[in-house]
Amino acid sequence: MGLFDQTTSEGWQSLPLPDAELSLWPHWLGEAEACALLTDLQATIPWEVHRIRIFGREVDSPRLSCWIGDEDASYVYSRTRFDPHPWTPVLASLRDRVAHACGARFNSVLANLYRSGQDSMGWHSDDEPELGVQPVIASLSLGAARRFRLKPRDEGGRGNVLGIELGHGSLLRMAGHTQRLYMHDLPKTSAAVGPRLNLTFRWVDASRR
Repeated sequence: MGLFDQTTSEGWQSLPLPDAELSLWPHWLGEAEACALLTDLQATIPWEVHRIRIFGREVDSPRLSCWIGDEDASYVYSRTRFDPHPWTPVLASLRDRVAHACGARFNSVLANLYRSGQDSMGWHSDDEPELGVQPVIASLSLGAARRFRLKPRDEGGRGNVLGIELGHGSLLRMAGHTQRLYMHDLPKTSAAVGPRLNLTFRWVDASRR
């Protein structure tokens, strides 16, 4: 039995996604710790507005972001290379805890700050070559609950959409064929919601570039 199997009874909930591996731990962090972490990370992460390419032109991404990781964990997204900021002690400790919970190892994390319901993330898959064939990606959510959606990639992504409410302190584990078979997004909302901070931990293999 692997480490991830051992933690299933402690809070993981398997989510229905055919031919993929998707699990949610709704309250992985307690309320007090999640609130303290949100306050700390909002203040200490060097937030940036990343430039992304959409339909052949570069635009500002509709959120604040920061790529953090080991020195060799550079990442290419939307034809842009991101060199990592160094780990802070808080994020390094959190990385180790998330890795233990997910039965995986991580050398990098993408931090996204959605300042209001008007900040968003478009449909995409985390399927860059340096992430490997079946990456394990762990997504920790802090702050306002937002709706996270997944849909099949085949036939242009048309098909049933699975919506998940990712609340304060929740941990989502995406593994297996999830990135190869599905796309995901975080849509805008007209609701008056506060900021949401999301950390997606992953392993970048520089030899695959």
